[in-house]
Amino acid sequence: MKVLVVEDDVQIARQLETALKASGYVVEMAHDGEEGLYKGQNESFDAVILDLGLPKIDGLTILQQWRAEQRNMPVIILTARDTWREKVSGLRAGADDYIAKPFETEEVLARVEALIRRTSGHASAILSCGPVQLDTTNNRVTCNNEPVEMTALELGMLSYLMHHQGDVISKTTLTEHIYEQDFDRDSNVIEVLVNRLRKKLGNTLIKTHRGLGYQLVEPSSD
Repeated sequence: MKVLVVEDDVQIARQLETALKASGYVVEMAHDGEEGLYKGQNESFDAVILDLGLPKIDGLTILQQWRAEQRNMPVIILTARDTWREKVSGLRAGADDYIAKPFETEEVLARVEALIRRTSGHASAILSCGPVQLDTTNNRVTCNNEPVEMTALELGMLSYLMHHQGDVISKTTLTEHIYEQDFDRDSNVIEVLVNRLRKKLGNTLIKTHRGLGYQLVEPSSD
């Protein structure tokens, strides 16, 4: 899952980046409003953490611009302005949640996790598909109630597919949302990960749509 952090305070930005990456997220950083606006307009994100008090362009203006352009990724406002008026302004501009500084990193992580889950239509922290379950709170995977060891990339792919169960996800989209570094879009990294997941979770869980991408399906529907 890919998260954009728009924060000009270097220490806070580093704190959030470290915590998010440790929790398995792909993280993009922007340190001023101009850069944040551009990234939000031109890349796809599963969630955004957006500071209001940014240089060049303030966070409220960025959020209003994104929403005017139908950029509907979930956004958490992060700011030192802990007044009800600022909260109301942020929510009315299209924010999905609001956290005031100073904050506990664990709270931010929990809110990001819950927001991504709710946006994809899941109420529970445990996502299920057939015999496979993913506990999004601790990133634990079970198959037929038995724990399954996952690499970070395998977990990232499974998490994205579980959050978008039933959708056909292109290879390019998977690449952007589970992998930190740029690499050849024609490489076989995604195919290798899919094959690994099939070996660990069963051959019928992930369906290939040639030329289109991959789809997580209930085994009985294959």
